[in-house]
Amino acid sequence: MSGPTEHAGLTVDLLAELSPQTMEATIGLTGYSLRMRAVEIAPGGQIAEHSHADRPGIVTVIDGSWVEGQPSGERSVDAASLGTFPETEETVHWVYNRTEAPATALVCDIAKVE
Repeated sequence: MSGPTEHAGLTVDLLAELSPQTMEATIGLTGYSLRMRAVEIAPGGQIAEHSHADRPGIVTVIDGSWVEGQPSGERSVDAASLGTFPETEETVHWVYNRTEAPATALVCDIAKVE
């Protein structure tokens, strides 16, 4: 199973970020920031297939429902249960919003600064 190649109906807002300087000073991690983003998928929208080989994170759905696809299949993750899942170095996935309302998650990840 594979996912879409394009994003559709996606809005990403940066809520807060710890700078590379803070990451290096506090935990010795050079060249990375820690960020918290709100990711909203419009009804019928999607996040394209992507990897987290160099960008680990944690996702919590706070409004609506996401359908996460992986090569092994799909699963629903919803706000009613504060659905949370990790994004590890082994994660390759994509996401759909198959509902008729926007669906939002908070995503906290460590990202390489270019």
